Amino acid sequence: MNAQQRERYSRQIIFPPLGAAGQERLLAARVVIIGCGANGSVMANTLARAGVGALVLVDRDFVELKNLQRQILFDEDDAARGTPKAIAAAEKLRRANSSIHIEGIVTDVNAENIEDLIAGATLVMDGTDNFETRFLINDACVKHDVPWVYAGAVASYGMTMTIVPRETACLRCVFSRAPAPGALPTCDTAGVLGPIVNVIASLASAEAIKFIAGAGTRNTGIINIDLWDNSFEMLTIARRADCVCCGQRQFEYLEEQRAETLTTFLCGRNAVQVNPGRGHTLDLRALAERLRGVGKVSLNAYLLKLTMDNYELTIFPDARAIIQGTDDAAVARSVYARYVGV
Repeated sequence: MNAQQRERYSRQIIFPPLGAAGQERLLAARVVIIGCGANGSVMANTLARAGVGALVLVDRDFVELKNLQRQILFDEDDAARGTPKAIAAAEKLRRANSSIHIEGIVTDVNAENIEDLIAGATLVMDGTDNFETRFLINDACVKHDVPWVYAGAVASYGMTMTIVPRETACLRCVFSRAPAPGALPTCDTAGVLGPIVNVIASLASAEAIKFIAGAGTRNTGIINIDLWDNSFEMLTIARRADCVCCGQRQFEYLEEQRAETLTTFLCGRNAVQVNPGRGHTLDLRALAERLRGVGKVSLNAYLLKLTMDNYELTIFPDARAIIQGTDDAAVARSVYARYVGV
């Protein structure tokens, strides 16, 4: 650690339980944050400023005005430009800490790419908003013995859990299967208060710092908080020998056969993501020229937007697209085929 780093992180270093040794471990760490929305942006901000040496920020979506109430790394300019969240977050954090490596990756996390994304990670952080992706993270991390921190918040409550493969319970010890569609409230059906996002994501970030530094008392169960009721619970969670993931080591979400074209419903958005799978690339500039007679087209370095009467398509260089204006997968695939054609 050089003199400039000692000055930058001085208030952490003089905290005795962390100290210079803990700071050195943070500087040597590589943390992958999957999802850069509400929780993810708080985690990324906290860990970048704490001096985690390498941060990988992964997100499939772009910034919208309604994100700004709780997604602290973004501003109105990001929303107006439709900047991908991973790019906007990386740009902001490089201005906050230029001495660490920050990489923004715009992609959909799925069974085809998650093992590559978490390779070499000291820790993985959950900034997602759905159980399918969380179970996928759980499978990949348990398979490769990579610790990860689960975090979720909605309305006024949230929870977090630190998962260390072969040591603690995994997520499927708690939730043996994903909740049925519509069974749980979402930010778009129940709303979300900004303070609960900050509280849960800050707790998760503290867990990350403690784990990386090898110090402090780690959360070995689930912390559950409701700010509206002023309730705080710490639930003990035991490993289950019959757990399909960490007990039987069956990685269903990681190893399941994927359809050639994947569709994902975006929570509360009246939108469907269509992903043709690995190996596709699009020349967005050429596609923009072809689409100019179809509707309003806007283009930047990261995405193309096509706005028509009934639908808005946001198309990425990896051929992935978000079709807004429908929650029907078949309709979304049809619109995709009609205008993108991959």
